[in-house]
Amino acid sequence: MRQCMDMDNLHNRLKRVDGQIKAINRMIEQDVPCEDIIIQINAAKTALHKIGQVVLEGHLNHCVKDGIEHGDAEKTIADFAKALEYFSRL
Repeated sequence: MRQCMDMDNLHNRLKRVDGQIKAINRMIEQDVPCEDIIIQINAAKTALHKIGQVVLEGHLNHCVKDGIEHGDAEKTIADFAKALEYFSRL
């Protein structure tokens, strides 16, 4: 996986999501209005979705490409379809 991804980019994005989750927890403790909390939950969800896109793109550009080039196209495509199905559930 390391060769597929920009690890620094992913770690930075994950740290931001972690900060968002902690902020949501604080908002709940501080009795912030529900609408504001929902806005922050949506922001964290969107950020996680983007992380999924980055991972999926790296998988496509490296793992899928490599699998097809090395003659295992059917399994590679089936595995990618499964990954895409999981991603679409986000």
